[in-house]
Amino acid sequence: MISPATAPHYTWADVCDGWKLVDKPNLSVIQERMPTGTQEVRHKHSRVRQFFYVLRGELTLDVEGAAHVIPATSGLEVGPEQGHQARNEGGEDVEFLVISDGNSRDDRVEG
Repeated sequence: MISPATAPHYTWADVCDGWKLVDKPNLSVIQERMPTGTQEVRHKHSRVRQFFYVLRGELTLDVEGAAHVIPATSGLEVGPEQGHQARNEGGEDVEFLVISDGNSRDDRVEG
C-alpha cells in the first residue's frame, strides 16, 4: 500500500509537490499539488500518453492551445506529441493524479 505520506516526494517550481505513487518503466502514477497561481512549463512527450484526474480543486490544462477547466472528479487525456501546460487559476490548491503509460521524465520536450 502507498499514499502521499509514504511515497517518494519531490518539489517542482519551488512550491508545487509531487508524490510518486507508482514509478515503473511502463506505468507512472504521480499525485501532484499546485497552489493557486502556479503553472508548469509548456511541454510535450513524444511517446508517453497521460491522463490527468483532478482529486480536489480545479485544474486548467492547456492542450494544443485550447484551455480545458477540469473540476474535481473529472479528467482529461493528453496524447503523445500534444503540447500541454497545467495551471492553477482557481482560488484554492488543486490536487490531481497524472497517470502515464511510461516514464515521462525521459520523454519531455519543453516549449
